[in-house]
Amino acid sequence: MRFIGNKEKLLDRIYQAVSSTNITGGIFCDFFSGTSNVGRYFKEKGFEIISSDLLYFSYVLQKAYIENNGEPQFKKLLKKIGASKRSLFNSPFDSVREYLNNLKGINGFIYNNYTEKGTAGQRFIRKYFTVENGKKIDAIRTKIEEWKKKKLINENEYFVLLASLIESVPFYANISGVYAAFLKKYDPRALKSLEIKPFSFYSGTKSHSVYNKNSMELINKLNVDVLYLDPPYNQRQYAPNYHLLETIALYDNPKIKGVTGMRDYKNQKSEFCNKDTALETLEKIAKTAKYKYLILSYNSEGIMPEKDILSVLGKYGKVNLKNIDYLRFKSNSNGDSKHKKTIQEQLYVLKSVG
Repeated sequence: MRFIGNKEKLLDRIYQAVSSTNITGGIFCDFFSGTSNVGRYFKEKGFEIISSDLLYFSYVLQKAYIENNGEPQFKKLLKKIGASKRSLFNSPFDSVREYLNNLKGINGFIYNNYTEKGTAGQRFIRKYFTVENGKKIDAIRTKIEEWKKKKLINENEYFVLLASLIESVPFYANISGVYAAFLKKYDPRALKSLEIKPFSFYSGTKSHSVYNKNSMELINKLNVDVLYLDPPYNQRQYAPNYHLLETIALYDNPKIKGVTGMRDYKNQKSEFCNKDTALETLEKIAKTAKYKYLILSYNSEGIMPEKDILSVLGKYGKVNLKNIDYLRFKSNSNGDSKHKKTIQEQLYVLKSVG
């Protein structure tokens, strides 16, 4: 999934930073989980994962990838829908995926508010999805919720199906990268018929903990080997950039407004997006949480200056800084980004003296 600050291409470098601490298989806390890519990676490396994010769609991904330790069997559901008889050579998930992909679209919240035909006659015409795909999202999301209410799927199966939908939607959304705006003309990608994509399962034997809350609420409870921080870099809040994924995940028929059909996000704002509170928040984490190593992943163009970060972290132990050239997020078109294709990702590694 494309996500601002996604660390998928930096995972090996982050692992090198963790390996330099000589910690293997300990407790790794992903403080701002996002797409959960970092947590998934370190889960496969044998770490026990604690992860959290304020956005519910991120929590869905965490439940499916981090907390879940194998492929669900969907025994009760497959018996009900008869998929086991039709798909003897499919995995249980693929049988359910096939069933969902063959659903007929319905008029629901996504169609009514985020497609061109659904919003016809309204103040704002929106083109996030084609009519077909908007209806398909509604059909799949409604069916998943119906199965949950009828207890045909358990909690684990529910979050896996919901995560598979969340992961598939970006392949068909008529956007340039984030959901803060839609394209005026349909991108060829958006014209394809939506299907649930195959899903990658991350097996394991350790118990992992995931949370849907402001991570700052966890700092007094943390006692980990590695505390990994990947906060927002600038003043742009994440919630409005991914409001549509949040709405699909919650499917709560929220009050929306404006050209983009934005849901309210006043309770999902990060203090790291405010230059007046970012450093103060970083220091609170470094001072309060219990950890052997704190690793901060930050952008060289972020609102917290390098010298200030070093000053704050340096109060709590020895800090090493690693700079990594990195391709910038494509939808970022502010200032120098029109001329520079790369930025520097900065990894601050703090060894606690506590």
